[in-house]
Amino acid sequence: MPQESLLTPPESVAHAQPVHFAPPVRRAQVAASAPQRWRVEDVQALLNLPFNELLFRAQTVHRAHWPAGDIELATLLSVKTGGCPENCGYCPQSAGFDTGVQAQKLMSVDEVRHAAQAAKDAGATRFCMGAAWRAPKDRDIEKVAELVRTVKDLGLQSCATLGMLEKHQAVALRDAGLDYYNHNLDTAPEHYAAIVDTRSYQDRLDTLAHVRAAGISVCCGGIVGMGETPVHRAGLIAQLANLDPYPESVPINSLVRVPGTPLADAEPIDPLDFVRVIAVARITMPTARVRLSAGRQQLGEPVQALCFLAGANSIFYGDKLLVTGNPDADADRRLLDKLGYATRPISIEQDEHA
Repeated sequence: MPQESLLTPPESVAHAQPVHFAPPVRRAQVAASAPQRWRVEDVQALLNLPFNELLFRAQTVHRAHWPAGDIELATLLSVKTGGCPENCGYCPQSAGFDTGVQAQKLMSVDEVRHAAQAAKDAGATRFCMGAAWRAPKDRDIEKVAELVRTVKDLGLQSCATLGMLEKHQAVALRDAGLDYYNHNLDTAPEHYAAIVDTRSYQDRLDTLAHVRAAGISVCCGGIVGMGETPVHRAGLIAQLANLDPYPESVPINSLVRVPGTPLADAEPIDPLDFVRVIAVARITMPTARVRLSAGRQQLGEPVQALCFLAGANSIFYGDKLLVTGNPDADADRRLLDKLGYATRPISIEQDEHA
């Protein structure tokens, strides 16, 4: 099968034709070609493949584009917690939900420097900062820019997730040295209104466009286990894969059901279905860092191992993700050691694929 079959939505994907190994294709080569369009039905056909066939395809693509086989360690810190005016049904930081999360002001430069240094000492190479805003004010951007410069001074990649951005705000963050901006699509457009109605899907796409225009790399993924159907999962992956270009980082979250949120009683996703989503993200976005994000604590080691086999090559590292639990760093190190995975070296400033 020709090399481009690893990158192009196959017309006969449902027929489970074997995929052969191809030499590595760098992101620059992919970006230079015409954007590939993934139809929702093609993505759904991938999700429906026999499990072994799906993982074989995903592993084939992964080996072709990530021959080093390393795992990126990223640490996420809530630098401004709670009090968010949005009503995202999964989020314990919404001011409208009684979840026990107390609103806090933006952390100081010294507090962030201390946390970032600790993350670096523990082996993290990317430091992500989250603030519970709907949309930051310009004065907020000025303060976050100082935090970005602080993180960069430590030799770490920097990432921020602050809500919706205007064009000039994205430029200001770029000028401060921000490497990545996270803004998730959450779910498929058809399921979005069931999750949040205080911002539109187009609002999210507009922020991503501002980030791209400013020259900042994009971190964008979604959450599964929010009552969506399988076709909604396919719709989410299609939306991500059809961004031009698709994100450099793709966090895939399994819903953490927090008491007090509207989705606290949602039916958990079947763990093997979660692995399927990881595999299809890898196939449709070959050069992205596919990140195991929220919900790893509930997945357990065997399912996480399957996710790595399916093409995940990044994790959030540390005992907390914003305000929810995460496996502690020692547990993650033990798991990676048992599986024989190396971590991304701290000396690399940027992924060569990005």
